[in-house]
Amino acid sequence: MTSTTATGVQQRGLGWLAADAADRSAAGLHRELRARTADDQLLNLASNDYLGLSTHPDVVAAAGAAASSFGGGAGASRLVSGTTALHAELEAELADFFGTEAALVFSSGYLANVGVIAALAGRGDLIVSDAGSHASLIDGCRLSRANVLVVDRGDVQAVRDALASHPARRALVVTDSIYSVDGAVAPIAELYGAAQDFGATLIVDEAHALGVRGPGGRGVVAEQGLAGAPDLVVTTVLSKSMGAQGGAALGPALLRDHLIDRARTFIFDTGLAPASVGAARAALRILRAEPARVDQTRKAACSIARLLGAPEPEAAVVSLIVGDPDRAVRAAQLCRERGVLVGCFRPPSVPVGTSRLRLTVRADLTDDEITTAATHIAAALREVGVR
Repeated sequence: MTSTTATGVQQRGLGWLAADAADRSAAGLHRELRARTADDQLLNLASNDYLGLSTHPDVVAAAGAAASSFGGGAGASRLVSGTTALHAELEAELADFFGTEAALVFSSGYLANVGVIAALAGRGDLIVSDAGSHASLIDGCRLSRANVLVVDRGDVQAVRDALASHPARRALVVTDSIYSVDGAVAPIAELYGAAQDFGATLIVDEAHALGVRGPGGRGVVAEQGLAGAPDLVVTTVLSKSMGAQGGAALGPALLRDHLIDRARTFIFDTGLAPASVGAARAALRILRAEPARVDQTRKAACSIARLLGAPEPEAAVVSLIVGDPDRAVRAAQLCRERGVLVGCFRPPSVPVGTSRLRLTVRADLTDDEITTAATHIAAALREVGVR
């Protein structure tokens, strides 16, 4: 097979990749993987380890114990032989923590979102998707083959209008509770009200809210008094505040049963590795025992935002818009050279013209570390002409 480039030149097979790579580089959108080492001394403000639990001795020990008991991997899909006693225990503990009837653990948060949406909607159904939704929610909408309407971020009236003007067999409203790019909180209670008024189901991804918002870190849904509410599905991850790996869907027992039978990303995927299950269980125990970590995370985010002259954050994310992608990359590199690792978000992760440094804080950051990080980040931004 051949493909034709913009100049009319035909290329065979993958011959077009070189030109595409050149275009990405010219637009400042080329990306590279950087391997961390075990003794890396960088002050990390780029991870989503909000509670600082990924290296907690109890979490690490639990991961090792689980691997020692059950092996390095689950060995099969959950429906074949990949479900261990640890998986069942974690699901019961998650359901109890979030105040739902049941939970189902997936191998990642991405797979949980894709699986849930595609299992709950199909041809002839309607999905109203928030424009700020994570890529996993977007991909779930696409794979469902339902009619998808995208509304502006947090626009409750647009959701209502979409539900009113596009009657369907079934309808879903899909959103993050905390938008991953800038940490803003979505109007979950209002969206739930809209969904209820039109007989729709609300799906809320609490990936960036678990351990950061709500009573004891239970998320925005619980914060707004909706834990266990009917026609509401919560998804979350075990890879951020839980410091492990994996994802989960939470809701009524009937939802769990349906996903076991219908969610392709659950049925056809190898089960979550026992080490990750053990680590997540230990992290959840720590969060229950030490809820002050939630407040410490928010306090750290507010401190570094204040030092950098940024708006007070609503979660654990501080977003510093640079604008041009090349300058954003350069600013991130300058931070790295000064010993601070920061996130660098460019299109398509963010809209064109809003490339940025994205800082994520942890509960275990000291005041000195926050001050040092802010000093180096401010210097990097000044050097690229932003502040």
